[in-house]
Amino acid sequence: MEYIATTEIILLIGSLLMLAGILAGKLGTRFGVPALLLFLITGMLFGSSGLGLEYSDTGATQFFGTVALSVILFFGGMETKISDIRPVLGPGIALSTVGVLLTTFFFGGFLYWMGTFSYFSIHLSFPIALLLAATMSSTDSASVFALLRSNNMHLKEGIKPILELESGSNDPMAYMLTIALIQFVTGGSDGSWWNILLTFVLQFSVGAGVGFLFGRIAVLFLNRINIDNGALYPISLLCAVFLTYSIASLLLGNGYLAVYIMGIILGRYKIVHKKSILTFFDGITWLLQIVLFILLGLLVNAEDLIVVAPFALLAGLFMIFVARPLAVHLSLLPFSSISYRAKSFLSWVGLRGAVPIIFATYPLMNNVEGADTLFNIVFFITLLSLLIQGSSLPQVARWLGLDDEVYEHVSLFGVEIPQHTGAQMEERLVEHQMLASGNKLMELDLREEELVILVRRGEDYMVPKGKLEIHVGDVLLIVSARDPSDQHH
Repeated sequence: MEYIATTEIILLIGSLLMLAGILAGKLGTRFGVPALLLFLITGMLFGSSGLGLEYSDTGATQFFGTVALSVILFFGGMETKISDIRPVLGPGIALSTVGVLLTTFFFGGFLYWMGTFSYFSIHLSFPIALLLAATMSSTDSASVFALLRSNNMHLKEGIKPILELESGSNDPMAYMLTIALIQFVTGGSDGSWWNILLTFVLQFSVGAGVGFLFGRIAVLFLNRINIDNGALYPISLLCAVFLTYSIASLLLGNGYLAVYIMGIILGRYKIVHKKSILTFFDGITWLLQIVLFILLGLLVNAEDLIVVAPFALLAGLFMIFVARPLAVHLSLLPFSSISYRAKSFLSWVGLRGAVPIIFATYPLMNNVEGADTLFNIVFFITLLSLLIQGSSLPQVARWLGLDDEVYEHVSLFGVEIPQHTGAQMEERLVEHQMLASGNKLMELDLREEELVILVRRGEDYMVPKGKLEIHVGDVLLIVSARDPSDQHH
């Protein structure tokens, strides 16, 4: 009976936390506050410094964070169109590699310099300062994907695919830097420069190779498995995502890079039940993000944040206004086609979120000296970044003249054809010139391969027959063969 009561209490508290976070996120978006920030704050309000809910399991948080990030990065890759990122591969990769390194050195140097002043109670050695900077050196994929999606931002100059590519591919670089610096700080044979270099090579090459291979295998598997229950397709793919992450990691590769590349491969090819798969992963990604941010909020003690506030505030402002912009502008120097205002906006989207906080748990788990302080500093700067940068993205885009107003078409029929059929649908408004040869459906000027399957007139729908009279203003739902150049096998 006691076990049942405990289970009920856990479910009660968990559901209340989730609902409180969702309601706070809905309220916050009306005022331009990022929902993810409010999920973090919800966790803090319910935590030990708020309503007194005790939670301090760093290992469980790190495990859940790994699970969540694997799915978030996979779905981010799946939504990233290869045709969009191909023209921006250069700048995207430059930001996710050189940009991360430069951010680490600029920010790490500043943190070390700050520690030399006596009026700060925090004094970091140079390797520890670099380690703290490494945990914060990447933009947060969960935050960037979520904010771009929730704000429905349309940006000029191809900025959005650069941001998506950077945020999806720079986490592995930051992870490797964090692990390498932990090895160096804790010493031992793993801390030699040779071992650190070998770790980098293996992480990149094995991670990329496993991601590509398992992406192609997943496409073949999903298209040939022929499961009677369509609901099992997204679940099978979820298992494949975790399998890819695990195998890449066991082979000493980077699991995060593997699942991101796997996502890009899956997004490129035709797979059965793709719409239901995307819907499933959209929902589960939000679920994992909400739970992850609330857990991270529960893990921190607000009183500890007050202790590091002066140091972390100055460090966070330097990160936002100096380190990130410097790293972006220097990384993109070879790319003269990217305008100064585009580089300025890319500098501003240096969002920190769940990823830095999860990476900050690695020093805790490896008993690095002062790891508690590092964790609290990272958490404070994350709050600052989400508050300042996250809430101002649309406004900054408008100031820089980079917001592109796009009016999205809303389907009048709500009908879709599965991608694997090789057919495509179009909704076409009837205009005067279409009726030049007559006003009956059979007399309309349509291509031979086009077939009208439904007609909408006002709020009424009609099944079309050849002698149906068509009026100006009617909307035709037309099916035709998909352009072969758009199809992938």
